[in-house]
Amino acid sequence: MLTKLLKALAGLVLLLAAVLAINTLHQTSRQTDYPALAKLPLDEAAAAARLAAAVRIPTVSDQIDGQANAAAFRAFHRHLEMSFPRVHATLKREAINDFTLLYTWPAGGTAGAATGGVATGNGAARKPILLMAHMDVVPIDAVTEKQWTHPPFAGALVKEGDTTYVWGRGAWDNKSNLMSQMEAIESLLAAGFVPRQTIHLLLGADEEVNGVRGAGGAQKLFKERGTRFDFVLDEGLVITEGIIPGVEAPVALIGITQKGYMTAELAVRFARGGHSSMPPKESVIGVLAEGVARIERNPFPPRIKGVPEQMFATLAPEMGFPNRLFMSNLWLFGPLVQAKLAQSDATRAQLHTTSGTTLFHAGIKENIIPSEARASINLRILPGDTSDSVIEALRAKAADPRVEISKPSFVVEPTRVSSTTAPPYRAIEKAVREVFPGAIVAPGLFTARADAGYFDALADNVYLFSPVRVGPKDTSRFHGVDERIAVGNYVEMIRFYRRLIENSAGVAGH
Repeated sequence: MLTKLLKALAGLVLLLAAVLAINTLHQTSRQTDYPALAKLPLDEAAAAARLAAAVRIPTVSDQIDGQANAAAFRAFHRHLEMSFPRVHATLKREAINDFTLLYTWPAGGTAGAATGGVATGNGAARKPILLMAHMDVVPIDAVTEKQWTHPPFAGALVKEGDTTYVWGRGAWDNKSNLMSQMEAIESLLAAGFVPRQTIHLLLGADEEVNGVRGAGGAQKLFKERGTRFDFVLDEGLVITEGIIPGVEAPVALIGITQKGYMTAELAVRFARGGHSSMPPKESVIGVLAEGVARIERNPFPPRIKGVPEQMFATLAPEMGFPNRLFMSNLWLFGPLVQAKLAQSDATRAQLHTTSGTTLFHAGIKENIIPSEARASINLRILPGDTSDSVIEALRAKAADPRVEISKPSFVVEPTRVSSTTAPPYRAIEKAVREVFPGAIVAPGLFTARADAGYFDALADNVYLFSPVRVGPKDTSRFHGVDERIAVGNYVEMIRFYRRLIENSAGVAGH
C-alpha cells in the first residue's frame, strides 16, 4: 500500500515538473525586432547647453499662489522662444492660466489647418496626438541643499569619466522630457517633416502641485472644443538598468495605467482640552496615534492581478532560471513571488493601494492638553479600488469611531487600463527598440501621479513613459539630492520623441 502511494506521489511530482517545464518553455519572447536607428544629425553640445540653461531657471510651482515665481516662468517661456525658433514660427501657441503652454502642430503642417485642435484636410480622419511634459519643479529642501554636489539651480555641465551630465533640479523631472520634445519637433521642422495628424504639445506649469490650473485648464479647453485624442503620452515609468531581478537587459516599462491619488483627513476631537497638570486618561493625540498605528499595521492586501500580471508575463521569457520558472507559473508560485516582491517598498507599491502618513498636527503649547488632533494619510489607489472603498477600509482599520476619517475634495481615481495591442503602444514600443537597441519593452503600472490623468476620458489610450535610463543608484535622485541626466541619454530622448512622431504621424504611421 505504501509503495503504491509513493509511486503515485512520484508520478504526480513528475507530472507537475513536466507541466511547469512545458509552460515555462511555452512562454516565448514577446519582443518585436526592429533595426537600430541611425544616429540623428544633432549638435549634442548645443542641445545639452539649452537643457542646462532651462535647469538654471527656478520654476518652482506653488499650490496656493498661481502667480508665485511668475518671473521665472516668463523667463522659461522666453528661453523656449529663443531656443526653438522654427517651433514658434510654425506651431500655434496658447497660454493656459498664464504659464502653462499649449502648442498645436496641425496635420498638413500649417497653423491654419486645425480648428479647435481637430485636424482638417489630409489628417481629418485621424484623431490628434497629445504629448505632455511640465516646466515646474519641486522646491529644494533647505536641510539637504548643502548635500548637492553642484548647486541645484546651477545647471552645471560636468564630465565624469567618459560621461557628461547636466546637473540640477528638473534635469530629470521633467525639463529633459520637455526640452527633448521641443528639440525633436525643431529637428523635424528643419527636415521638412509634415505630420499626417495634428500633434498637441502641453507644457504644464503646476504638475508638481496637482495640475489643476495647467492640465485641468487644458482639459476644460479641449472638452469645449470637442477634441478627442488618438493617444496621450506623458511622463511616467522609465528604462530600468539592473533594477528588475533576473533581467540583465535594460527594461523600458510603459505605463498603461496610473494609480489614483487622494489624501484622507483624520481627526479626533474631544469636548474640552485642559491643563497638562491634570491630564485626562486619554488624549486626542494618543487616540489618533493609535488609530494611525492600526492603519499602518494593516496595509491594503497585495495582489498580482491586472497590470502587474501583464508585466511579469512579458518579462518572464527574458529571465534566466529560476526566475523564468517562477514568473511563467504564477498560478503555482504566485504567493511566493508576491512575498518576495513585498520585501521592497518599490515593488510592493506595484501590488496594492498604499497609505503613507504624511502630516500630524496637534497642540498649541507645551502645558495645554489639546482638544483636537489631525493627521493626513496620502493614498495611491490601485486600479480595482476606488476612493470610496479606500475610505471605508481606513475606517475599518482604525477601528475606533472617535477617529473621524473624511474624503477630501481633491480626488483622482485610478485611470483606465490602456491597450498594449493598439497602434499607439506599438509605435512607442518600436521607437524604444529602435533608439535603445536590446531594451525589453513591457507594460507597467505607474504608482505615482501625472497630469495625463486629466485626459483619461478624452483619449482612446493614455501612456506614461519617460525615456530616461535609471540604475539602482539613481532612484534617490528623483525629487531628491543630485538630480542629473547624462547628455548621452538626453540625446537618446530627443531621438526617441522624433522617432515616435515619425512612427505615429508620419507617412508610414499607424
